[in-house]
Amino acid sequence: MPQAVATVADHARDRAGSTDSAGGVGAARNGDVAGGSGSDFAPLLRAVKAQGLLERRTGWYAARIATNLAALGAVVTALVLLGNTWWTLPLALPLAIVWSRTAFLGHDAGHAQMTGDRRVSRIIGLVHANLLLGMNEAWWNEKHVRHHANPNHIDKDPDVGVGALVWTQKQAAQREGIARALTRNQARLFFPMLLLEGIALKISGFQFLRRQPVRERGLSALLLVSHLGLYATLLLAVMSPGKAVVFALVHHALFGLHLGMAFAPNHKGMEMPDPEGDRWGHLQRQVLTSRNVRGAVLTDWFLGGLNYQIEHHLFPSMPRPHLRRAQPLVRAHCEALGMPYAETGLIESYRQALRHMHEVGEPLR
Repeated sequence: MPQAVATVADHARDRAGSTDSAGGVGAARNGDVAGGSGSDFAPLLRAVKAQGLLERRTGWYAARIATNLAALGAVVTALVLLGNTWWTLPLALPLAIVWSRTAFLGHDAGHAQMTGDRRVSRIIGLVHANLLLGMNEAWWNEKHVRHHANPNHIDKDPDVGVGALVWTQKQAAQREGIARALTRNQARLFFPMLLLEGIALKISGFQFLRRQPVRERGLSALLLVSHLGLYATLLLAVMSPGKAVVFALVHHALFGLHLGMAFAPNHKGMEMPDPEGDRWGHLQRQVLTSRNVRGAVLTDWFLGGLNYQIEHHLFPSMPRPHLRRAQPLVRAHCEALGMPYAETGLIESYRQALRHMHEVGEPLR
């Protein structure tokens, strides 16, 4: 691996020499170096391929899927054994964690990280998202593909569009009424609002059904409704309606909080391309808008590998266990080009994201 890092750095330095007279990294367009004969991204891609980091890890994913299903079965069994008692409520936490693992696996399937067979990837996505989570995988993938193509681009990335939260002061200036009050305090309200995200994901998935092709809509709807039926049947068969409602609310709140905590550090507070400015190349577009989170095995587990956000955005189909191995290559390449490579601790990543949201709402206070 050290030799591979050195190779990437050497290639990158050769490329960097051609960017200096052309205005540096910011002059890149469509992945090509202005004034140069190649791409800033090409030597990095060659090194990553040479290390075999884009090869599928089907066995690794099969083991993770089996483990996750076993954990889901264990939680369901515990619910049934405990029966109609408030002692079932603590099980909302492990069930939320298992659901988050399920969402991470669905995310990886959507990026074709598990297999090159698109049909198999879609089946895995449908089972994990629609059936097990009640979240429409077609809605998620359509939205997520647009995000990956233009991260943090105010006109093209749906993740920074106007919604419950806003991400620029220009967006904030257009808010009125309750939305304006929300924007003034959005940094304080961010984590409490994540408690509603688990339910919001289901609602968005159902709303997206009418935009799906008729052939896909029926299957998606069947699986979403099946999820609701199975979930309600399980809870109502085990506990009273009152306890079932409380359990479902707590479970979805914890699920939304966990997912939000995994996605929040990735781009919030990072560079946002100027819609009127030069088009950034692939390397610049993905690196400057993304933030990595330092940590070890526990961080990788808690964030589902999304703590390697820069590597994931540069190589979306790279299997999750290879992201850590790709990181030294990417960091060396960026350092040789003089391109910022953002990496911070988990708590600091939240602080930076919240600070950005606070600054966006500042003019309204």
